[in-house]
Amino acid sequence: MNKITFLPRLQRERDKFEHLLNQVGFSRQMTMVGVFVNLSIKDLLADVLTREQFIADRLNEVLHGECYWTSTSHTAFDNFQKDNGYPDYESPLCEKEKINHLVIYKYKNIGLDDIVEQELAAYASILSAMIKLTHNQCLDHDLFHRVAEQTYKPYRRTSMEINRWLKSLETEIK
Repeated sequence: MNKITFLPRLQRERDKFEHLLNQVGFSRQMTMVGVFVNLSIKDLLADVLTREQFIADRLNEVLHGECYWTSTSHTAFDNFQKDNGYPDYESPLCEKEKINHLVIYKYKNIGLDDIVEQELAAYASILSAMIKLTHNQCLDHDLFHRVAEQTYKPYRRTSMEINRWLKSLETEIK
């Protein structure tokens, strides 16, 4: 993989995700619970935001020559989340595809517009960092895989849940 193929792929996945969110539309629908268990699209977007912020921070560490070490103890894992406001998504102690309910709780009283604004900023930070990083830095730090894990894979999971919810709404109307 290289940046010439990765960045357009990332943008295509992002465009599909944004298109679906725009399709849903009204902020009232974005905050309705029941999209995934008792969560709303806003809650799912908060999860996406924290994953993007996690990888944006790791990319900036690489840019500045700083080292990141995954949390290998429960204490380190808990401290990482307290210090950063999101889990150590690359830790072996983190359930990769599971939504972290502490994250959802943290964003419960934050408005949808603020979450969207923060999420857009995190995505912009990822793009900016990826453009600045050299191909060798991307390879040395396995960034193509790591960025995909925290961006378009969560976009796909979230989109799947939103589409399932939209289809269930259609069948209720019929």
